Amino acid sequence: MSKGAKPKDVFDVGRIRQIIELMEQHELVEVDLQEGDEKIKLKRGGEVQMVAAPMAPAPAAAPAPASPAAAAPAADNTAGTSTINAPMVGTFYAKANPESPPFVKVGDRVSADTIVCIVEAMKVFNEIPAECSGTITEVLVSDQQAVDFGKPMFRVQPD
Repeated sequence: MSKGAKPKDVFDVGRIRQIIELMEQHELVEVDLQEGDEKIKLKRGGEVQMVAAPMAPAPAAAPAPASPAAAAPAADNTAGTSTINAPMVGTFYAKANPESPPFVKVGDRVSADTIVCIVEAMKVFNEIPAECSGTITEVLVSDQQAVDFGKPMFRVQPD
């Protein structure tokens, strides 16, 4: 390194501040980002991890952390049903790829660990489990539609 040259920052501090502001704005608890071989993981509560080592390619769909909001009761007057809500801000995908059938459709029975969709957030594909048992009665979002944290994606009639 030549005299006066500064080492390359893994991530720009201004960019990290923007990510933290977005986390607060959307009430996110955790964010994992990867850009090339660099990765940053932010958790509200003070933990920051940065890794600049080469990493193996991420699988097409990574499991998402459990969210208590994912099976919150429906806010409307649909008696006896609950909703599966988006656990993060991102893009909703009803199927693993364009040629695949949807993960679930109206009339399908799901259990707590049934994958119902993928939500892509910052180029990370997160498999979303139902986290409840019952029958899908309505799909509330379209494929490739943007979803906000807590947005109802499916209506479920519990067992």
